[in-house]
Amino acid sequence: MPLLRVLIRLLPWILVITVGIFIWRSFKDFFGTDEKEEPAVSVTYNTILTSVEELGKMELVRYNFKDVVEYEKEVSRFVPNSKVVLIVAGEAVGCVDFTKIQAGDIVFEGDSVVQIALPEPELCYYKVDHSQSKVFSKENTYFQDAELVEESFKYAENNVKRAALNSGILRQTTENAEKILKPMLEEITGKRVVLVPQRRIQNPELPRKL
Repeated sequence: MPLLRVLIRLLPWILVITVGIFIWRSFKDFFGTDEKEEPAVSVTYNTILTSVEELGKMELVRYNFKDVVEYEKEVSRFVPNSKVVLIVAGEAVGCVDFTKIQAGDIVFEGDSVVQIALPEPELCYYKVDHSQSKVFSKENTYFQDAELVEESFKYAENNVKRAALNSGILRQTTENAEKILKPMLEEITGKRVVLVPQRRIQNPELPRKL
């Protein structure tokens, strides 16, 4: 699973960070220095950015469709139109591309909150499942069966895209990102994570180092 691979890759860094913090706390009074060491939160920021970059395009929702598509093509005013009727199965997948997240999209608010601007949801792909689809009938094809069937399936594929967008797949993708990504990042960072669209990020500058 992608999530498991991300956590496994981050485990050595988390152990190194934990040991480093323990050593620093144990010996800072002994050396008697007033100089402030690099705060742990800056390392946590790197962990967040590494995590979201490793995710890449995360598929968050899949819509499956069943439809009867009637494709009619005018040939000539002197002969009946060609017609192909399909029984179509299709799917569309919504995702978020986390590789688009930049350093300025991650902002720390005090010691307990981190705000992450998410890229806009995308329609990763849409397609007709030909193994579950079939030609129901053909009329007046005039020996152009293969060409008409190919055209009708292309029309059906575009119809899958329209149906997915009209059904709110992008909105559902955003909602699922909140449900899936937020708990994962909160577990990694130990902070409360606030996800917002990139266009609404409050501070476009680099994250503050506290």
